[in-house]
Amino acid sequence: MPNWVRLGKIDEIPSGRCRVYEASERTIAVFNLPEGVHAIDNVCVHRGGPLGEGDLSGKIVTCPWHHWSYDVTTGKTTMSDQIGVKKYALELRDSELWVDVE
Repeated sequence: MPNWVRLGKIDEIPSGRCRVYEASERTIAVFNLPEGVHAIDNVCVHRGGPLGEGDLSGKIVTCPWHHWSYDVTTGKTTMSDQIGVKKYALELRDSELWVDVE
């Protein structure tokens, strides 16, 4: 069953940038790309680095700690589509971001 939580307003995240939100005891990185807005878990599966603080190039974010890279549209690493972080369903309602934390 979906559990939608309001994060904030879309205009809080400039295009091509990320903002990290706390929602239901989770830290979620939200990326505002020209193709759309995407939400993934903020914690790198390698050693727990903060993905929201990583370098973003197109749709790829690189963890600032050990340089593991993730496709923010899928949550999968660029090394393997078998490894990744949780990708959250995200909706834009009017100008507000809502995430399904289930």
